[in-house]
Amino acid sequence: MLALTVSLVAMSTDVMLPALGAIGADLGVADINDTQLIVTSLFLGFGVGQLFAGPLSDSFGRKRVIYVGFAVFIAGCLISMLATNFTMMIVGRVLQGLGAAGPRVVPVAIVRDGYEGRAMARIMSFVMAVFILVPTIAPAIGQWFYLAGGWRATFQLLLGMALLAVFWFGVRQPETLPATRRRAFSVRNIALGVVEVVGVRSAVGYTLCAGLIFGVFMSYLGTSRQVFQDVYDTGTAFPYYFGAAAITIGIGSIFNGQLVMRFGMRRIAFLAFLISSMLSAGFSVYVIAVGGLPPLMVFMTWLLATFSCMGFLFGNLNALAMEHLGHIAGLGAAFIGFTSTMIALPLGWLIGQGFDGGVLFLTAGFAGLAFLGLIVMRVTEGRWG
Repeated sequence: MLALTVSLVAMSTDVMLPALGAIGADLGVADINDTQLIVTSLFLGFGVGQLFAGPLSDSFGRKRVIYVGFAVFIAGCLISMLATNFTMMIVGRVLQGLGAAGPRVVPVAIVRDGYEGRAMARIMSFVMAVFILVPTIAPAIGQWFYLAGGWRATFQLLLGMALLAVFWFGVRQPETLPATRRRAFSVRNIALGVVEVVGVRSAVGYTLCAGLIFGVFMSYLGTSRQVFQDVYDTGTAFPYYFGAAAITIGIGSIFNGQLVMRFGMRRIAFLAFLISSMLSAGFSVYVIAVGGLPPLMVFMTWLLATFSCMGFLFGNLNALAMEHLGHIAGLGAAFIGFTSTMIALPLGWLIGQGFDGGVLFLTAGFAGLAFLGLIVMRVTEGRWG
């Protein structure tokens, strides 16, 4: 149930990917690269929303904030579904992101209310596995709805999902933050809490790591349709290539849930950063050698291997960042979510704007940010400096 609630953001991102070209054409977008804004604008609202969702949940309880988030998300779906120009579409997408922040961030605090350390990493790995596994079929489902009812039908699907999720959440999830543990809501308390979070070296370092890996993933989300349909001409098979890549993240998350209790979060995250950076750097050299466009199956081999490493990173990096923030879990989750998203947005946009008909922009972006994440992790642990 929590995984479905969290998956709302991923569904909102992926379900309309097959329709991005049609949306851009219908709403008069001149530059095809600008359709990436339909993805990134969602994360803009999402990043800002996290800043409020976490602290509010610390003061007013977890469930109330999630209910408000669903209401804003539903309003955004309606605006996008009825959009008559690109600006209206972007406004709706920002509202969707703003609303989705509650259902995405607060469940992390709900888990942290009852668990910590490796046990939390194990639970988050399974939540993140479903978070990834559900969107593996999202583009395919979105394509079916798009072909059957046009691109507006994809937002009708999101609307239905939100109504189902909020009903299930309301019936099944108890409040995990009793009134006796709630913090009084005030700007001063939030400011003091942020200062406290910033003073925790591991929270800052691993938030930065999460932002780096999320940035390169965001660039892939924004350009995946262009890569698969425009470059490799996969046509209606695009959702299946996208799903195959996404499912490897889920598989990695599932294995991480089993291995983290034995080997620990830090060791696994370090190895995942190391392997993904080396794979991507080596593959980038190969891409240059073949003129920027490797065969589709060779590209997919690299993508699957790299994405499996990401499955070992997402859950561990979030758990490591939250490790010492149990007493301010809502604010901590908000800080981590907001900061990592604000780091990822410009990085994802810059990498995505490098699209020029090849895939070097993507492979080099993975290599560079994974290697930078490796450095940040070592500095955070005090190994270097």
